[in-house]
Amino acid sequence: MSPRGGIGDFSMFELFRMEVEAQTSALSQDLLELEKDAGSVQRLESLMRAAHSVKGAARMVGVDAVVDIAHQMEEVFVAAQRGELSLNSDHIDVLLRATDTIVDAAAVDEAAQSQWRQDRQSELKELLDALGRIRSERPRLSADAAPLPAVEVPGGERSTAVTEADRGAGRTLRVDADRMSKILGMSGEMLVESRGLGHYTGALYAIKRRQDELMSTLERWRDSDEPGQEGLRLDCQRMAFQRLDEIRRLLMEQISSLDEFDRRNGNLTSKLYHEVAGSRMRPFMEGVAGFSRMVRDLGRRLNKEVALEIRGGETPVDRDVLEKIKAPLNHLLRNAVDHGIEPVEQRAAGNKSRCANVVLSASHGGGLLKITVADDGAGIDLQRLRQRLVEKGLVETDMLNQMSEDELLEFLFLPDFSTRDEVTDISGRGVGLDVVRNMVRELGGTVSITSERGKGATFRLQLPLSLSVVSALLVEVGAEAYAFPLSRVDRILRVRSDSLMRLEGRQYVQFEGRNMGLISAAQVLGFDAPMIYDDELTIVVVSDRLDRYGVVVDRFIGQRQLSIQALDARLGKVQDVSSSALMEDGTPLLVLDVDDMVRSINHLVHGGGLGNVYQHAEERTRQARKRVLVVEDSLTVREVERELLTSNGYLVETAVDGMDGWNAVRSSHYDLVITDVDMPRMDGIELVQAMRQDLHLRSVPVMIVSYKDRSEDRRRGLEAGADYYLTKGSFHDDTLLEAVVDLIGEAAK
Repeated sequence: MSPRGGIGDFSMFELFRMEVEAQTSALSQDLLELEKDAGSVQRLESLMRAAHSVKGAARMVGVDAVVDIAHQMEEVFVAAQRGELSLNSDHIDVLLRATDTIVDAAAVDEAAQSQWRQDRQSELKELLDALGRIRSERPRLSADAAPLPAVEVPGGERSTAVTEADRGAGRTLRVDADRMSKILGMSGEMLVESRGLGHYTGALYAIKRRQDELMSTLERWRDSDEPGQEGLRLDCQRMAFQRLDEIRRLLMEQISSLDEFDRRNGNLTSKLYHEVAGSRMRPFMEGVAGFSRMVRDLGRRLNKEVALEIRGGETPVDRDVLEKIKAPLNHLLRNAVDHGIEPVEQRAAGNKSRCANVVLSASHGGGLLKITVADDGAGIDLQRLRQRLVEKGLVETDMLNQMSEDELLEFLFLPDFSTRDEVTDISGRGVGLDVVRNMVRELGGTVSITSERGKGATFRLQLPLSLSVVSALLVEVGAEAYAFPLSRVDRILRVRSDSLMRLEGRQYVQFEGRNMGLISAAQVLGFDAPMIYDDELTIVVVSDRLDRYGVVVDRFIGQRQLSIQALDARLGKVQDVSSSALMEDGTPLLVLDVDDMVRSINHLVHGGGLGNVYQHAEERTRQARKRVLVVEDSLTVREVERELLTSNGYLVETAVDGMDGWNAVRSSHYDLVITDVDMPRMDGIELVQAMRQDLHLRSVPVMIVSYKDRSEDRRRGLEAGADYYLTKGSFHDDTLLEAVVDLIGEAAK
């Protein structure tokens, strides 16, 4: 990296993209703020400067389309500064669309810019005309103009495209020059420190020589037992004590020196780790800035007035965590606007402000990242929720009456469950909260809901600060070390065995005023080991959303920071295990999957109860609609297929390449797999062949969708075991959907 932070390593076009990324983010945020205060001189000045910067950067690399758009935007902002016009929401719509188009243009490769402009010539002309009309306060887009940006993902598909690119082999991470200088400085110090180890090697050799001399002296002493050898024995004794004293002195010096070395090295390593970890951190706002735009556009689309307030925007979040929580937060915010926020008239009747407020906040606490999404809407209608559960036959009425409010709210996370009767492209499909729960669980976190009728609902996410290093509680089970993620440990207890209670052959202990079931960790993990009957039991208290248990372990080892390693993908999902790690001495250990473990305990312990009721309902809802896996490395094609199938009622999941798809089909059930052919890591033909060779997957229907339409390509796909072979041109008619129905029938079973 160059002294200026690596700028010299980038091409002019890459620098242009960086400029666009920074300035369009500012444009979007300032336009949303300007909509609330159209006369803000400060906002107009900021917008004018951003548009001017984009125009200059685009002119440097010859992206004429961006030059023209940015110039028109700049003229609009200058006119507004002069008081010649007042920007309203319709104007903001056009300006936001112009911002999106600039981002679109920057995402296109430099060599393809001319073709992109030619392909979108009419759209660009209409956009420039609309920008020109703003200055006469007559913004008007024709019915054929591009719609508002999609609100499914902040920033539209572009942000997803960047994410997919980041997952490739060329992942890059921008680090500021000051932090990189610190990291390099600490690395140099560690290099110097490591060379000091040679001193200890030399000292150990010196001790070894003294020990050899001592052994020789003792051997002479042993051989001097004959009469007349008293003098020799005394000399040997004196020399032996002298050598022992030298060895003791050398050991004490080296132990003291080594202790100091360990202290310095530990301190330096800790600082280096925190600097490197800090380089992966990004402000929370950096990942969620696009949500303000999404909430605003969705509110206008639903004829609701909604404002998003983001708190804790400077909270540092791990880059990978930030990327993975975008989709769950997107679902929660869409859910808040569509389900939670009332129409303007209903809010007025309830003496609420006309503009609803949604708050997205982030903070650190207890070694966790805490994120909340709260709205001041109508709250969750529990009576309606109960009614839907009974209507769908998911829960018996008697069981519903026994559930607390918190327990009832958990059913909102069921897959394919919604309290809505109608299905739209915004809601009513019931897949949002299921996605939230699964993603949070994948990150090793938890999600919970609270609601107050008429006042709103709050979703709380607790997530690890980093995906690469986790604080863990190490325990011993059957002479082996295991790790519980500390974020998923409720309590650790030591309980006298004479305080245990027995009921129907099961052991319990009083915990927080309730009976908590106990079970041996060895039994859960499948060891042939009985419950331990020591005078004192060592217990780890774990829970999921519905159940809590005490897991009895042999002993506590202690708390550690573990560097997490994913399990080999060929293993699939290992029951009760999430990942692996190494202890300080290099001994491998497994990190336990607490949610999976609680389900295993529930299966072992329960003959009934709420946990089983929920799992039964979850299984029922999963079976209600047919599930399709789309395996496609092209973001555009993948999204087109997903939208087409989702809009026709199928539950659709996606995989970005053949290997990702292979891992997915081995860990979940699908009624159909649709795959491309040419993909990295594992192509579609290899995926089909692998499925046909697997006893559990050979009967799953597979459809190949490819640009290759030659007869030999079709024959190759069908010979591999595919049930259908279509070309991607089929997207423009009903052929793809008809083929899906032909293979697995309609979406609902």
